[in-house]
Amino acid sequence: MANTLTAPLARSRGTVQPSTSRGRIVLLALVCAQFVAMLDSSILNVALPSVAENLVLTPTGTAWILNAYFLTFGGLLLLSGRAADLFGRRRMFLLGSTVLIASSALAGFATTETLLIAARLLQGLGAAALTPAALSLLLLTFPGEGKARAMSAWGAASALGGATGVAAGGILVAALGWQSVFVLTGAVALVNVVIAARFTAPDPVRVRRPFDFGGAVTVTGAMLALVFAILSAPQSGFVSLEVLGGIGAALLLTLLFVRIERRAAEPVVPLELFRSLNVSAGVAINLLGGAARVACFFLVALYLQQGLGFDPALAGSAMMPTSIAGFAVTLLLLPRVVAKWGATRTMIVGLAIVAVAHLWLARGPVTGNYALDVLPGLLIAASGVALSFTPTTLVITSGVPTARSGMASGIASASAQMGGALGIATFSAIHAAVKLGLHDSGLSAEAATSGFGAAFLAASTTAAAAAILGTVLLRRA
Repeated sequence: MANTLTAPLARSRGTVQPSTSRGRIVLLALVCAQFVAMLDSSILNVALPSVAENLVLTPTGTAWILNAYFLTFGGLLLLSGRAADLFGRRRMFLLGSTVLIASSALAGFATTETLLIAARLLQGLGAAALTPAALSLLLLTFPGEGKARAMSAWGAASALGGATGVAAGGILVAALGWQSVFVLTGAVALVNVVIAARFTAPDPVRVRRPFDFGGAVTVTGAMLALVFAILSAPQSGFVSLEVLGGIGAALLLTLLFVRIERRAAEPVVPLELFRSLNVSAGVAINLLGGAARVACFFLVALYLQQGLGFDPALAGSAMMPTSIAGFAVTLLLLPRVVAKWGATRTMIVGLAIVAVAHLWLARGPVTGNYALDVLPGLLIAASGVALSFTPTTLVITSGVPTARSGMASGIASASAQMGGALGIATFSAIHAAVKLGLHDSGLSAEAATSGFGAAFLAASTTAAAAAILGTVLLRRA
């Protein structure tokens, strides 16, 4: 029978529904790609002090063990999205998964700072190849009514992966050591690639097309330079050679990229895509929304340890309700809300909820209480993230033809990752500046938490600005 597990999807090039047995297996493989990418982006947040102590890391090395992943992940998403369209989405999916497995093993066996940073760079490369291909396959495999369910599962995997990374990082380090966090990433990726190889349909016969090498080099260079500048800001300061040089290089490469793309027969990023208001406005909203969403859980993890004095294992456990709430809202509520309101209105409401969550967290007192001052804000934030993340992706991809779904997926993922990196850099700098100012004034107790309050307030303003931008531009359209 066509709908039984004895007939792998690889024998059929048609679409499926996520409610069938075959559809559920394919959906599991595709959303697991997003889960493992988000897991890998957050799992070291709590585990990093143990890594730094064991490997005797320098301050710069400690920072770049986190940043190396975001550098290659954020910098290569656009190129990977286009490569998925040209060379095959399934091929890129399997390639990215394989790189992620190998790099996770390398990270787990790393004995030096240099080797661990190199492994993290490769992990980001694998995630960059994997996620646009997975999202493109999902959009093509589950059209029509099945798309809403499939995208809800994708959003649930994103929320669950990010929050699980923070929670599992602390628990695994306390029980098994820091190497175990990379074992978890590699194991999930291994299961994922086995399922995908068995049950996803083969790529159609590829038509030979010219590859825009000049556009690929310049857009990738611009993305890498910009991500480098953003990630350097907390350590070097916003007015530093690293930041200003990175921004300058990104602007120069972007201008060169635009010139090349206007002349290219097969541009790596077709500029006409941005004539669609859904794409151009959606990217701007995703940058702001991504900054507020990612910063929320990053700042809370720090506040639990630095403000409330939680140890890594307890801080990880305290983040678990976020995973459960985000997963439940995405699976149970999001499809109904999108069906009733549409992706644009759902996105705007979700961003407004994220703004409210940050406002709640901004009021945290010096001697805060987790149950009263943190947990309600986390649950509100999880709901807002669930209601805004996936709908923003739907808004962006809806303005792009199906043949360019890989590129659209890369644009959506890249703007979210860039926004997240920018949010972490900016809000961390605000926290540090306020904390230092109060500490120098002799207000040490207030400095412990007031810096977090200022950072949460800035993040709330950013999320509100994204909601307003969506209301003004997309609702009118």
